[in-house]
Parts: sequence; structure tokens; C-alpha cells
Amino acid sequence: MILRRLLARLRREERGMVLVETAFALSVLSFTTLAGVEIGRFVLLTQKLDRAAASVADMAAQGSTISVGDLNNLFSAAGEIVKPFALSGDGTVIVSSVSKNGTNPAKLDWQRSGGGSLSVGSAIGVAGGVASLPGDLIVRAGEEIIVAEVYYNFTPWLAPDVAPAAQLYHRAFFRPRQGPLTTLLP
Repeated sequence: MILRRLLARLRREERGMVLVETAFALSVLSFTTLAGVEIGRFVLLTQKLDRAAASVADMAAQGSTISVGDLNNLFSAAGEIVKPFALSGDGTVIVSSVSKNGTNPAKLDWQRSGGGSLSVGSAIGVAGGVASLPGDLIVRAGEEIIVAEVYYNFTPWLAPDVAPAAQLYHRAFFRPRQGPLTTLLP
């Protein structure tokens, strides 16, 4: 009943002011809706990438040995974690083993990437080289850590001004639980 009265009143309105106000309100509402969808999508992706990095590093650090096949399984798991986003097309996962012997700086024992086709280098370093670790992360002599890095090229669908295209990066550090993982088995 109220809706019928409102529509009848709008039909009788001849000054056009209602149409201008409606057009303005709809454009603001449309932009707000699109921005909300894009921000929600960005936040969801960020959470999924963080969870993928933590899960891969945690699972890699749980075994007493690690092989290339194990890493391939972890890369597949990372792709499942980030769904509905496609890690295979827009991202990649890099897993590294970092250890320290004596007073020498920490070095990367081995490193593998997979799970996606994005070609990026590790922010930690290259296998055989000195590791570039955060200042608050301490690796003591005889210790080792497993590092998982996840890269993803985010491309907005609807509102590039609200959430611009960017390369997202998440990483996680875990200490091996059952012994050193300084050697990657074939």
C-alpha cells in the first residue's frame, strides 16, 4: 500500500527533482557496493595467502625428512587453501631451508618453488647463499628454520581505484620438529 502511494506520487511529480536525486543516490549506492565487494575480495585473498604460507611451512617442518615429492604435495595443498583464487595462474609458493653453522651467517641449504606459474625470486635469498632474514628472527648456531613464501598478483575485478593491482607477499617461519631438514631428498 505504501509502495503504491509512493509510485503514484512519483508519477505525478513533474519537476524532475526526484529523478535527479534517485540517479545520484543510485550512483553512490552502486559505487559503495562495488567498493565493498572489491575490499572484501582483497581481504579474503590476504587471509588465504597468509594461511597458505603458515600451513606450508608448518607441514614441511613436521617430518624427519623432506623430499621433492613432499614439496609437490605441499604446493598442491597451497592451491587448495587459496581457493576460490587461482594460485596456479597468478601466484607461486617458495619453500626454503635456512641453517646456521658456527659463527657463519645463516645460509639457504635448499629452495624449491611451485604451485603456480608466477616467476619471482625469493626475498630470503638463493640456495647456497646467505639468507636475508628479518632482524627479529634469530637463528643460532646449529639451528635451522623452514621458510614458506607465497606470492600472488592481485588484479581487481570491479573497482581498481579502491583496491589497486598489486603483488601480494606473505611468509612464514617454522623450526623443524624432528631433526634437521638441511637435505632435500629426490
